[in-house]
Amino acid sequence: MSKVTIYTTLTCPWCIKSKEWFKEHKISFAEVDVSSDEKGRDTMIELSGQMGVPVIEIGKVIIVGFNPEAFEEALKKLK
Repeated sequence: MSKVTIYTTLTCPWCIKSKEWFKEHKISFAEVDVSSDEKGRDTMIELSGQMGVPVIEIGKVIIVGFNPEAFEEALKKLK
């Protein structure tokens, strides 16, 4: 299982920006499309308490939205 999971939808521009950020920084991630994955959607809601995307799970840290500073901070805690 990846240490980074991004809960997304296909049409979400902030989801695309988040995935691009992780790719640019050569950080592998698992992607869960919550528009077609009901179990993934339930997990995302349980983790974040809401239905907005993207939700990024880095280790035990949950980040809602595109937030590179928070991504970097959470990734430091993984090491």
